[in-house]
Amino acid sequence: MRLLFAKFCHSTCQRVQFLRFASVGMTIALFDIVGVYLLPHLFGMELYVARVISLSTSMFIGYLLNRYFTFKKDCRGNFFRQLGAHYGVHLSGGVINYGIFALLIEIGQRTIESTVFLNCLPLTALWIGGLSGMLFNFLMSKKFVFSISPKPSTLKIPVFSRIPNAEK
Repeated sequence: MRLLFAKFCHSTCQRVQFLRFASVGMTIALFDIVGVYLLPHLFGMELYVARVISLSTSMFIGYLLNRYFTFKKDCRGNFFRQLGAHYGVHLSGGVINYGIFALLIEIGQRTIESTVFLNCLPLTALWIGGLSGMLFNFLMSKKFVFSISPKPSTLKIPVFSRIPNAEK
């Protein structure tokens, strides 16, 4: 079991990397949920203020876990540049997640007549939107946040020693 876990932690296979990304996502979802419930209870905060704090905190924890666990071999970039890119990518993924969720809710409410299926609609829409957002976040994080910067091009630009005279 220990060997399997070590392979999971150190594999460079994209599927395994996606599983690590998904496990980080589940971990930060738990942080987010705990924050949403505990902050109002412990500090008397309004729910929406607690949500902003818990979401921001969980996104930062997600960045750290993805940097040092999911994409550790690819995280040689600047910490703050990657952090900003992480927030930008995940904000976009959140918009995709919410958009798919809202679209499925609208379609479902207009087309589904069974109350049993209507009761399952929010969970189904949440799941499909969440998976879509997570896939987007993984692909964009891999490409734009935690990618190794390409080396400067070695393409040599020709220098002309003499420019032909246009008057001739």
